[in-house]
Amino acid sequence: MGARANRRRGEIEAFLDGERRVLCLTLGALAELETAFAVDSMAGLAERFSSGRLKAEDLIRIIGAGLRGAGNLFSDEDVAGMAVADGLAGFARITAELLQATFEAEGAAANPPVPHST
Repeated sequence: MGARANRRRGEIEAFLDGERRVLCLTLGALAELETAFAVDSMAGLAERFSSGRLKAEDLIRIIGAGLRGAGNLFSDEDVAGMAVADGLAGFARITAELLQATFEAEGAAANPPVPHST
């Protein structure tokens, strides 16, 4: 993969299945998550994420949307079968970094949501 993540655009890099990938929660990816989480606004989405009580399925959806937002062609089912260093803790770390990059770039959260891996 030649492209590098641009943090100013809310992009991050993560190793998924041993491959470096760029993830980004674009406006379309955020709209996808609003629908998936049945919330009616960005504030509702941020509130859900800031609870810190995300399920494994939530991590899959967020990472999947981030991959698709950056132009990767992975379904949520593909993401569910991926491996990352440190297992669940690694998925939680990727999710937290992606949410932080997204909401800091938007200026929407002074304290970005951090999912717990327990």
